Amino acid sequence: MFGFLSKSRPARINPSEAIARVKDGTLSLIDVREAGELRQSGKAKGALHIPLGQIGAQTDPKSGHFNRKLDTDKAVALYCASGARSGRAADVMRTNGFAEVYNLGTLHDWQRAGGAVVR
Repeated sequence: MFGFLSKSRPARINPSEAIARVKDGTLSLIDVREAGELRQSGKAKGALHIPLGQIGAQTDPKSGHFNRKLDTDKAVALYCASGARSGRAADVMRTNGFAEVYNLGTLHDWQRAGGAVVR
């Protein structure tokens, strides 16, 4: 009856670990913020930009809009401005068959750990 209460939250990943894994190619990083937010603050170096509104289609391997830069077998971490949208996006990606999905939290978390930002 209350199945929504048992849904597990996506695991968090330590930002320093995320930086190292993006660098060594074992983790894909996705920014789920809107384009205007990226214009204001830039994005994490190496991150793909897939706004939350497009995450369903671009991460569904059965969709004609699937982002070919992604691999369902590769670990993924997502971030946004507060961590809320990236958490929702992580749920969608797990539903779409991605096995190892993390919520990094925010771009500021990435920056505080020494991650580079590109504009």
